[in-house]
Amino acid sequence: MKQLKIAALAGDGIGPEVMREAIKVLRAAEKKFSFQLGITEAPVGWAGIDAAGQALPAATLALCKQSDAILFGSVGLPDRDPTIPKAERPERAALLRIRKEFGLFANLRPVTLPKALAHACPLAKERQGNGIDILVVRELTGGMYFGQPKQTEDLGGGVQRAIDTMVYTTPEIERIAQVAFQAARLRRKKLTSIDKANVLENGILWREVVTRIGKAYPDVTLEHMFVDNGAMQLMLRPTQFDVMLCENMFGDILSDEAAALGGSLGMLPSASLGATTGGNTFGFYEPAGGTAPDIAGKNLANPIAQILSTALMLRYSFQLNDAAAGIERAVGRTIDAGCRTGDIFSPNEPNARKVGTREMGDAIAAAV
Repeated sequence: MKQLKIAALAGDGIGPEVMREAIKVLRAAEKKFSFQLGITEAPVGWAGIDAAGQALPAATLALCKQSDAILFGSVGLPDRDPTIPKAERPERAALLRIRKEFGLFANLRPVTLPKALAHACPLAKERQGNGIDILVVRELTGGMYFGQPKQTEDLGGGVQRAIDTMVYTTPEIERIAQVAFQAARLRRKKLTSIDKANVLENGILWREVVTRIGKAYPDVTLEHMFVDNGAMQLMLRPTQFDVMLCENMFGDILSDEAAALGGSLGMLPSASLGATTGGNTFGFYEPAGGTAPDIAGKNLANPIAQILSTALMLRYSFQLNDAAAGIERAVGRTIDAGCRTGDIFSPNEPNARKVGTREMGDAIAAAV
């Protein structure tokens, strides 16, 4: 049996705590579903700077290149980030570099609201319908985050000008659209493409290309929506959405907004995928939330997003669909049993009990 090589980069803040629980659940799944994991941990972010002087140490990058997938925690510490040049800060020097280095162009963020957590959703129950189940597909290596020029100029007289450039090419839009349509075909066969075609040249091209690609998927209903209306509709009627296709910045913003519908950022996993070669898809799997340094080390963080990210990894990079579904079922059973970290706890739930990071991981691993 081939050993699956995973680079586990916990990072900063709550990263090490939630990574510990994710690995615990992975080991439980490994035992039950009979596959072999080789998990190697390495520093990244401020942990990398402290260990080797770089947010993405050379040894960590080398480990990633030798691995079949990357399981990532989170990076960045707001109190320390301003102490080093912008280009050396963890988000740019580690996170964005990894995305570019491995060609991770497709970000998938599933947002679901378990019925047992209806109380944690900020929307009234009548807006939740029969349940919220949205997949946000975000283009990850283009747009304003990577376009050049990107700089701050001194115009004199105390005036500065900051420049970010939003750039997309036809092939970049085509490949992310293909991912989104294929995902919609496996779900409820509806795709909502988000743009700003009434203002941006990028939006016009985006809409034209997505429309053309959509003709190859006659079984998928395609609609276009401006990003500002999309943000509003997520709050007014989220159940209308199945798959949302977004460029990089719009997807970043809307997926975090959508995450609130699932009760907490601590519930939202994320998969960033590269091209599929030889039947294998290299992926980068992480929780959608941040480092939360205010609760780091206090056994308060919700590890579910990190744990669900392992399920995405087993599904997309290793085609271990039964094991992935087993982890997802274990999370569901644990929630139904009333286990709640503080971010999803309500004293009004009669059968709920507040647990810590470690206890939540233990319960999910046992449920696997």
